This record gives sequence, structure tokens and C-alpha cells, in this order.
Amino acid sequence: MQKSDYIIEVKHVSKQFEDTKFALDDVNLSIKKGEFVTILGPSGCGKTTLLRCIAGFQVASQGDILLNGIDVTQMPPHQRDVNTVFQKYALFPHLNVYDNVAFGLKLKKIDKKVIEKKVKHALKTVGMTDYEYRDVSSLSGGQQQRVAIARAIINEPEVLLLDEPLAALDLKMRKDMQMELREMHKKLGITFIYVTHDQEEALTLSDRVVVMREGRIQQIGTPTDVYNEPQNCFVADFIGESNILDAIMVKDGVVNFCEHDFECVDKGFGNNQEVDVVVRPEDIYIGKVKTEDSPWALHGEVKSCIFKGVHYEMTVLTDNGYELMIQDYHAFEPGSQVGLLIKPEDIQVMKKERLCNTFDGEILEDNNVRFLDEIWSIPERVADRFEIGEKVEVEVDFNRVNLQDDEEDGTLCGEVHFILYKGNHYHLTVRTDDGDDIYVDTNDVWDNGDRVGIRIAPSYIRLYKKSPEQNTL
Repeated sequence: MQKSDYIIEVKHVSKQFEDTKFALDDVNLSIKKGEFVTILGPSGCGKTTLLRCIAGFQVASQGDILLNGIDVTQMPPHQRDVNTVFQKYALFPHLNVYDNVAFGLKLKKIDKKVIEKKVKHALKTVGMTDYEYRDVSSLSGGQQQRVAIARAIINEPEVLLLDEPLAALDLKMRKDMQMELREMHKKLGITFIYVTHDQEEALTLSDRVVVMREGRIQQIGTPTDVYNEPQNCFVADFIGESNILDAIMVKDGVVNFCEHDFECVDKGFGNNQEVDVVVRPEDIYIGKVKTEDSPWALHGEVKSCIFKGVHYEMTVLTDNGYELMIQDYHAFEPGSQVGLLIKPEDIQVMKKERLCNTFDGEILEDNNVRFLDEIWSIPERVADRFEIGEKVEVEVDFNRVNLQDDEEDGTLCGEVHFILYKGNHYHLTVRTDDGDDIYVDTNDVWDNGDRVGIRIAPSYIRLYKKSPEQNTL
């Protein structure tokens, strides 16, 4: 593909603010001319920072941003051929609709007749004909948003940046404006880069979706690919509803989860390897159990059934203790004994991001090892295996980390940062006060933001020599 096919290129861009972690961490993204690309992620993931770096309102700490092959990393916003539509519209309250839309052209001293022609065309594009002389404060939120878009497109930018432009609208108006934005994109033929935290909005509008978490891109793909083939548990959990479960890849085409072997279409993971599986709630077939010889892979009891307008959402507890979410057009009342069936093509197998907690450690005297900025005494005689001062790799299983309600009861203190339910337990990310992440498997119920004490029994700490390659990093 020729370089000119990319209108925006973000190359190894990082952005760090004072006394914080990287808001952007080595981000790479290429956007083709005419694409509608949505940057999606939770609050604080870096999506708006990335948009502002492209717009020029913030300057990248590292890396390069190219527009049509030209490096614009240090270029001020007004010199870039992009326009931004903000969440709060930023309209001038003392100007009417016409003057708001014409403002940029008047600054450029464009001929009045040309301005009038362009304003009318822009307002027609956004469906605001005959509103030229209305006071902007008298307009609805959706109408104000259209005016903001008209003001942006009147300059005929090559790229239109939209920072959560529909966030202030009610649900029905959001839905209407989504369709209108899609139609505007088709009419204008320019590149749209859209920022949102709304998964449905991203899937509805986009040619491609960029999923971000904590300053890093997790996955880039079409809405269909991101939904049906998530690359990790975060994407699977963030995009729509999911059943995410620990599994064993028995061999090519066979995966075991919920204590049952299922046929699948995935290959290349090896034999008897730990993996994660994703099964969407709408892809689980549910029916009444009639005979012992029924075709159901799993059996269970319906625990809840909620009507969602188009479908029913049910929770089923399987006979072997796994809780699964199922969406179906038919209701099965709580207490119903049901069977569940999952087709091979509806099982998405993913490599595990990690198999246990791993930390960098250092051997000290008297059976002590330092990691996570703490000194831990362990039962084994470390002097028999390691030299004092030697760098080691420390491993701790997820289910060997114990969380305490009272911070003072822990060796470390931290905050619950991310919660993933995996059918019969929770997998938590706990961020320590020093900024380290510890992963925990637990049956206890915690909430995001809970302050916890963290304890690890010394007998569960494993030490390994580092390879020569690790020691040179």
C-alpha cells in the first residue's frame, strides 16, 4: 500500500503528563482517506488525548504524527487540515446560527457571497436549512450539535475529529444523530475520527474500531471482527456482553471449559494449553430438558430472567457450578431445568495474557527476597540456589493472593482496578499504591475502586533464575 493511501499516521506516539503514567504508551495507528474510525475505550484510557494530539491541542512526548505524509507533530492546530467537534459544541452564544457557521471564513476574509453560499450548503448538509438567523441558545441539543458540525465542515477539512459529540444528548436523539452522522460521512467523503466510550455507538458508526485501555491500543478491526473475534479478555468484556471462561485447549478443534469438551474451529494453540474462551450470550442455545438422552452439552437451572425489549436475558447456573448469561427470544422462568448447547463456530479461543503473577526480584540475606518494593522472607534456603544480590523472577499464582478489607492487614495496599467475572470466580486487577498491578482470582465480591490490603503467604512465592537475555534487559 502506498504511503499516500494513509491520511493520518501515528507512529510510536507516547504522551506523559507531569507526575503521571503515560496517557499514551507507544501508540501506532494508520487511517486511510475517507475512513470512519472510532477510538473506543473507558474513561482515562487515552482516547481523547490521542485525538487532541492529532488535532494539535497537545504535543506528543515521543513519536511522530503525519498528515498526508507530512510531519505535523509540532505544528499548531490552525496549520493542520483538520477540524474538531467538541462534546460541549463550543458555539458562540452571542452569535446566531449563520454567524457561528461563518465565523472561520470571516476570519480568513473570504468574499461575503462565497461565505453565504458555503454556509447555506453546510447547513443543508446537516439538515439545518432555514435556521440561519436563529439564536443558538434557542436550539435543542441535537440542533446545536448540527451547527457545530456545520461550522467544522464549512472549512472543507480533510479530517473531521469528533470528541464524544453525542454525549450530552438523550438516548433517542443519540440514535437519530448516529444515523445522520453516518449519512454525513457518506456525503462529505472526508475522514472521520470519532471518540466515544459507547460500544454500541462505535459498532454502529465505524468502518474500523480502535479499542484502547490505559494508553495502549488493544485491538484494531472492523466492528464485526472486534465483536466476534476479540483478541483479549478486556476487549471481549468491554464490547457487548460476554461469557469469559478459563479453558484448556485439549488439541486442535477441541477445547474444555465448564468441565466439558467442546468442538471448536480454533487451531494452533498446542495440546493441553491454558486458554480463555469467549461465548456471546446470544450464541448459547437453551431448551427444556426432557430426557436423559437429550443432546445438551450442559445442564442447569435458570436463576433469573429479565425482559430486555427484544430478547430475554437469563442467568443459568450449571450443574457443575458455572454461571452463564444467555439471551433468547423465549423466556425460561427462574427454577426451570434447562439444557445448553454451543456450536463450534460460536466459541472464540484466546491466548491467556498471563498464567500467573510475575515480578522482578532481588535475593537478599537470610532467605529474604525483595519484590514489589517490599522484603519477603520465604521458607526455602535461597542461598542454596542463588547468590546474594542476584536478580530473579518471582511467581505467585492468582489464587494465592489474599485481599483484606482493612488496608492495615495487608503487606501492601492498593485499589481494585478491573473486575472480570469468569463463570465461577472473579479475576481482579489490583493496582498497588506504587503503581504495580497484581492479578487475583477470588470468590469474594469487590467493586471497582475498593481499597484493599494485599497479602501473599511466603510458601506460595516461587523464585526462578533469570535467563541471560532477561538479565541484559
